[in-house]
Amino acid sequence: MNKLFVNDLTVIDFSYFDMQRGIVGESWIVDIELSGALDEQGMVFDFGLVKKEVKHLIDHELDHRFVISTQVKDLAVKKGKKEQTLSWSNISGSYHLKSPADAIVLLEAKTVNVASVSAYLKARILEVLPENVQDIKLVLREEQIDRAYYHYSHGLKKHEGNCQRIVHGHRSRIEIFRNHQRDHDLEDLWAARFRNIYIATESDLKETRDIDGKKHAFFSYAASQGKFELGLPCKKVYFIATDSTVELIADHIAETCRQQYPDDHFLVRAYEGVGKGAIAERQ
Repeated sequence: MNKLFVNDLTVIDFSYFDMQRGIVGESWIVDIELSGALDEQGMVFDFGLVKKEVKHLIDHELDHRFVISTQVKDLAVKKGKKEQTLSWSNISGSYHLKSPADAIVLLEAKTVNVASVSAYLKARILEVLPENVQDIKLVLREEQIDRAYYHYSHGLKKHEGNCQRIVHGHRSRIEIFRNHQRDHDLEDLWAARFRNIYIATESDLKETRDIDGKKHAFFSYAASQGKFELGLPCKKVYFIATDSTVELIADHIAETCRQQYPDDHFLVRAYEGVGKGAIAERQ
């Protein structure tokens, strides 16, 4: 059997729900291997089509979406014509999500992990491949990061694309230079602050209320794709005064560091997923 492979085909930035960690922002690099007979061109499949059609399908199915297992305890799903409303809970508190249906993936699996997501994507990819392609192998992997990193989720209401979806996220490294030297203590501090967190814009907050003795925050906004609502425990939220673009996140970190150490110079490299991000500097 013949095989071809494409490494680093795409990066999927999304969020999913974990019963222990809550809402988790994630970034997975995708490698793919196709097996089958050679076609009339002497190929298993055209590399150009893999990089175009298969990548597009993977991005469409998962990128910038919220993924939750249908087996989450007490999950209630209400489906409308164009939107879905979800409610569920875990030990941290209660969760509520209302958004256009295409911003959500209800995964028919016990848990959301590399194996279950790979199976989900594999089934959809095989549907669009020619008959000579008999099997595919997907590798979903995290970027290797030696130092500090964090998982965060957010939504960007002003974005014209899928970043407006109120729950999508990233796994991101953080680099902080204090007086032109890496400050690993500050990097670890911010990694802890943003661990499995929802970064929220203060103006999107509509109300806070107690549910079963725990404080919860409820956000909503309208964007070009529709109306979005999110409710979650306040302990899982980090508030900022601005929108949560990576540029403004980097700016927030740099300014907070400068306020704490006004005599020092700071340069912050905040990543958004893999290989991209923003730089903010404070003198």
